[in-house]
Formats: sequence, C-alpha cells, structure tokens
Amino acid sequence: QDTEATCCAQLKGLTQCGMDKIVLQGQAGIPGIPGVSGTNGSPGLKGDLGPRGPQGERGSAGMTGKAGPKGDKGGRGDKGDKGDACSLDNCQLKETEARNCKDLLARGETLSGWYTIYPTKGTPMLVFCDMETDGGGWLQFQRRQSGSVDFFRDWESYKKGFGMQESEFWLGNDKIHLLTSSGTQQLRIDLEDFSGSKTFAKYSSFRITNESENYKLMLGSYLDGNMGDSLSGHNDYAFSTKDRDNDIYDGNCAESFKGAWWYTKCHSSNLNGLYHKGEHTSYADGINWHSGKGHHYSYKYTAMKIRPQ
Repeated sequence: QDTEATCCAQLKGLTQCGMDKIVLQGQAGIPGIPGVSGTNGSPGLKGDLGPRGPQGERGSAGMTGKAGPKGDKGGRGDKGDKGDACSLDNCQLKETEARNCKDLLARGETLSGWYTIYPTKGTPMLVFCDMETDGGGWLQFQRRQSGSVDFFRDWESYKKGFGMQESEFWLGNDKIHLLTSSGTQQLRIDLEDFSGSKTFAKYSSFRITNESENYKLMLGSYLDGNMGDSLSGHNDYAFSTKDRDNDIYDGNCAESFKGAWWYTKCHSSNLNGLYHKGEHTSYADGINWHSGKGHHYSYKYTAMKIRPQ
C-alpha cells in the first residue's frame, strides 16, 4: 500500500490511480488537417412569394418619339344647315370679331398695323388700322410713300386691290364699297410733301357705290383741314381707269393724267397719279392736290382712311 500511495502521489495529473490500472492524461494534441469537402446537398424547396414592395419614384421623362405616319383622310361630313341671311345692318358677329378698326381700338388694340376684321358675318378682311392719328381707329384703304408700286392700272386691278402691305397699296373698290355701304364713315386724307410738311383734309362722310354704278363717289361736307378742299368737286362722279372711261371729258382723264380716280373734266385731285418727286413740269399727272401745292407738285406721302362716325 505504501508503494501504491507513493506512486499515486508522484504521478500528478492522473485521473485514476490504483494498483490494477494507471491512466495517464496528457495535453491536447494539435488539430488534424481538414478533411475533404463533402458533396453539395440537394436544392431546398422554393420559398413563398414575399409581400409587394412600395411604389418607386417616377423616373425622368424619356425623349419625345417621332411623329407617327399620317392617317387616312376621313370621309366627308354631312352638309350643314343653311345659315340665316346676313347684311351689314343686322349681322350678329361673335364678340371677338371686330367689324372695323374703331372696334379694335375700343378693345384695347392701340398699335397701328394690319388686323383681320369682319365687316359681315364670317367674312374676314385684312386691313391696316391707324391707331394714332386723330384719336385712332382709322381704316386705311390707300397709301403712297415711295413709288415702289405702279398705280397706273386697269379696272380689274382697282376692283380687287393691289400693292404691298409694308409699302403702297389700294385696298380694292369692292372692299371699299362693302366697308362704306352701312353706317356713316368719315374720310380723312393725310399728305406729306418732300420737305416734311404734313397737311390733312377731313370730310363728314364717304361712300362709293357698287360696280354696277361704277363705284360712284358719294362725299359729305368738308369738315376740317389745313390743305383746302380738292375732293368735293369729284362728288357724284364715277370711278375711271385707263381702260374704263366714265368721266364727262371728251377724252379719257385716267389715260391723260396717268391715274385712276373719280374724274370729271378732269380733276382737282389725283392721288393715284404718277409718283413724281415734288415739282414736275408735266401737267396734273402726279399725286396732286390742287388747293395744296397745285397741279405741278407731287406729294411724297398720301393716306386715305375711313372711320365710323
């Protein structure tokens, strides 16, 4: 027994000690090398669909695509009902359809220029409105300013009108007749000579008849001005051109004096005559106003305009 006790005391770290067995406990060994990887397992079952996520923010707009091909022409629509008869006196115009330049001025159009008016229902007409002279609202139907447009023209040209918007023009006798056939239209004529002196004449009323009456001039009284009256003598006379002689002269006034006007035998004014530049030696064939500068002076600028009374 002493031997056993002595033995056990000397052998430290024994877990069990006895005469029949001695078990020694050593320190842990170092890890072994990793084993070979095993084969992959079978895929798992498909999971359930998760809940819907919140709506994302709207992306930026993409580029505009090209226009698609033109579609086929549609069929013709049914014929509309016939409208009511209309005249200048009883036409009911849309609120936006001005009948003249004075209407446009009343609606706030204060700049002079070209505007579309409706003298009768559904009949547009492009006209020049003078919104500055003498209170504004004047519709200009004749202008001379440079000689760039030939005014020695035939009957048909004066009937339909001619010229250029930015310079010289005659609106057309058919249009002037339409514009003056209802209500009372005052007439104003503005002239300017080559020295820059400006003069005018104003009349209480102005109208021309239709073509069947040769656009006869119906003029009211001379109201105001500083260049005298050289138009009243033409009152109640028909319009004449180089190819349509309606004057009371033995010859053709329009042919003789190179214009188109309400000639008598022949004229005291000739605002559609040749564009001479001031003094001219030829007699009465220029832009003449006899009570102004006589028959040997042609004005630089003329404007004939109307406005409802």
